[in-house]
Amino acid sequence: MRVAVLAGGRSSEHEISLASAAAIRAGLEQAGHEPVAVEIAVGGSWSANGEAVTIAPSEGVLGVDVVFPALHGPFGEDGTVQGLLELADVPYVGAGVLASALCMDKVTFKDVMAHASIPQVAYRRARAGDDLRDLEALGLPVFVKPARLGSSVGISKAGTPDELRTALEDAWRHDPLAIVEALSRGMEVECSVIGNDDPLASEPGELVVNAEWYDYDAKYKPGGMDLVVPARLEEPTRARVRELAVEVFRRVGCAGLARVDFFVEDGSRVLVNELNTMPGFTQTSVFPKLFEESGLPFPDLLSRLVELALERHDRERTYRF
Repeated sequence: MRVAVLAGGRSSEHEISLASAAAIRAGLEQAGHEPVAVEIAVGGSWSANGEAVTIAPSEGVLGVDVVFPALHGPFGEDGTVQGLLELADVPYVGAGVLASALCMDKVTFKDVMAHASIPQVAYRRARAGDDLRDLEALGLPVFVKPARLGSSVGISKAGTPDELRTALEDAWRHDPLAIVEALSRGMEVECSVIGNDDPLASEPGELVVNAEWYDYDAKYKPGGMDLVVPARLEEPTRARVRELAVEVFRRVGCAGLARVDFFVEDGSRVLVNELNTMPGFTQTSVFPKLFEESGLPFPDLLSRLVELALERHDRERTYRF
């Protein structure tokens, strides 16, 4: 199939998206597909081979069969591009508008998880002018994050009230809404999921971070972390991780793919941290590695994601007027 791979975007994760898209295009070629490189500039313009891209229901995107939006963060992973593709009636890989928007907002995602009694670390939302005493009640240290960014951009660890104020100011430079999370000293575990109505979870992987915590450098620079698959947990606990990964995937209405991140405390207490609707596909990215270790090679994984996109599009067209 001819697959338009969207790369770049307007967010601070522009460069990471370019790296993900390059890996996806190479994998699609290995699988026998024809990838079309479409880049979204920081300013928002779309181009392919230097020419402007046209999106229309009758023509699709460059006459392709499906779109793979390899975009991370705002204006790409948050439902905006997904809404544009819905309007154009173009099949695309990954979650739809609502799930994308919900999971991009860490506060809203955690609110939904709390309503469903999904176990997770304690957290608070924070905007400029909020009373810091309520945030300090979580106990120090805490992690402070922009609520609607990914790739560990703008995240700080705060161990004192002064550090908390500094961390909040840093997060607010990226997003007027921040989230403050209690520290978990549990094992960091991630689990990949693919599917639509009948999602499949990978073998969970354990992150061994070669830094104080899983920051941007540890996530994207070679040697920043090691992935142990399967995670060094008892089988019932690994099964619980997979079970929760699928439950969270379904509860937020995901489709196609996701990576669900966890903490596992005391070897058995599984806490959901967050869900990424378009996880990274770079050389150091966990999502494809977990499925490769679970017996699904990268080119086959990409082919399956394209198939899932077309299946979902065909099914949902039945309900469109």
